[in-house]
Amino acid sequence: MRTILAAATGFVLWTVLWLGSNALLSVLTPTSFREDGSTDSTLLIAIILLLSLLFSVIAGAVAARVARGSATAALWTLGVALLAVGIFVQLQYWALFPLWYSLLFLILLIPGVFAGARLTHAADT
Repeated sequence: MRTILAAATGFVLWTVLWLGSNALLSVLTPTSFREDGSTDSTLLIAIILLLSLLFSVIAGAVAARVARGSATAALWTLGVALLAVGIFVQLQYWALFPLWYSLLFLILLIPGVFAGARLTHAADT
């Protein structure tokens, strides 16, 4: 039960951070995005990618805390859930962003989750 709670908490946290940051970016840089959500700004795309990685690290750290002890199952559940939803969303926007962004976004989700758990473990020692 704790595994599911940990993964769900991490997933909800990642989603809230992601949607909130995207809303904030569109308010702070209103002319940077087109109506379809795309942008020509490589800097903005890189910032969005770094935010995704940061949110994965945070979600992994929180999931590891909630799971306590052996969090491996919760982290894999969280990582795979983020990847599954990420693939679905990236397919919707595939033509709007550069290939490097879409691939890095997906590739970094699971390692980011596990990096967050490692940071949590390192802070405990």
